[in-house]
Amino acid sequence: MRAWPAPTIPATSVEVLGTAPELSLYDTRSGQVRATHPGEPARLYVCGITPYDATHLGHSATYTTFDLAIRAWRQAGHDVRYVQNVTDVDDPLLERARETGEDWVALAERETELFRADMAALSVIPPDVFAGAVESMPIIIDLIAELRDRGAVYAVDGDLYYSVAADPHFAEVSGLSRDEMLALFDERGGDSDRVGKRDPLDALVWQQQRADDPGWASPFGTGRPGWHVECTAIARTHLGTPLDLQGGGSDLIFPHHEMSAGHAQAVDPDRPFAHAYAHQGMVGLGGHKMSKSRGNLVLVSTLRQGGVDPRTIRLALLSQHYRTEWDWTDGLLDDAGKRLSRWIDAVRRGGPDHTRAVAAAQSVRASLADDLDAPRALEAVDAWAAEALAASSGPAVAVGGSGGSAFGEADLMADVVQASLGVDLRV
Repeated sequence: MRAWPAPTIPATSVEVLGTAPELSLYDTRSGQVRATHPGEPARLYVCGITPYDATHLGHSATYTTFDLAIRAWRQAGHDVRYVQNVTDVDDPLLERARETGEDWVALAERETELFRADMAALSVIPPDVFAGAVESMPIIIDLIAELRDRGAVYAVDGDLYYSVAADPHFAEVSGLSRDEMLALFDERGGDSDRVGKRDPLDALVWQQQRADDPGWASPFGTGRPGWHVECTAIARTHLGTPLDLQGGGSDLIFPHHEMSAGHAQAVDPDRPFAHAYAHQGMVGLGGHKMSKSRGNLVLVSTLRQGGVDPRTIRLALLSQHYRTEWDWTDGLLDDAGKRLSRWIDAVRRGGPDHTRAVAAAQSVRASLADDLDAPRALEAVDAWAAEALAASSGPAVAVGGSGGSAFGEADLMADVVQASLGVDLRV
């Protein structure tokens, strides 16, 4: 499956400023902000969309967050290999197709293409591997066979379930109590009350084909996989384990990331699935989590079609720290638009002096290295822009651009903002 075009990322900031500080992130499993020590390349897996109603601002916040992590790693001198999945066959997608009378394949393809367009507009770095569940069916089936050979799955009326007892490290990712896990399991797609399961928390890995559902041939019968095993198979195949970082929204901590890790650790007990786990806080609207089931969605495509500059959307997302839960408001978008205008004006007018531009640029990179503190990075650019505008009351002029002969402080700031924050101030 193809991804989307990569945004332009100027290299001048690294050439002028040197390598950035090493990235530290809050690791969900340990409950601490820890320095990342990625391999070469750094290996990142971020769970993707189920394409039936893309792309709302909760999605965009997540992918913007891990876009920042990739930029921070690269500026610290690391190559990055990034993999993201698309759950292009699953219950919610099939249910939406039945409700609308649309072919489920056509629905998934259309919404995936819309997602690509939204990500490109928001200057999100694409994954090196963008893998759909359907195209990944052979490797998913192979993983389930490995789990079966390890005695980690069992049958219930022909369906296969993963036994959480197979992973001695079960519950270490989420750190939740059993009662807390049970409360979330059914809410997030589980079936704790199914008769025949050994443990209410055991997760479905293969479902025999039901009437009117698609199915794939396998050694376990014709059917389709569960959700969690899909990500495990794709991550193990295209990245290997342990991952340097597993990412996603905070609603994926349990059961999805817990189960994905368990599947991998059940077949390879001596290797953790990931060294670290980072999670984007939930984005709400009107006091409730933005979700498809509730229908309180703000779609990136709707904003773009309404004439909103994608850079403004991105700045609104970056104004909130990734680990916080926050509500989307029109005021955030208005503030982001004003901020964008100030920054563009400051870059066109030049800067107060080169030393201050370097200090501001270093502050941007240090802020992102410190647990992706994007709000603090924005404040550093704000301060520089205020000085630039105060120092220049004359007409705005065009900056030289990276690689131009007149490279100066305004060019440096424009390059740093584009390379570190993904916002192009020259267009």
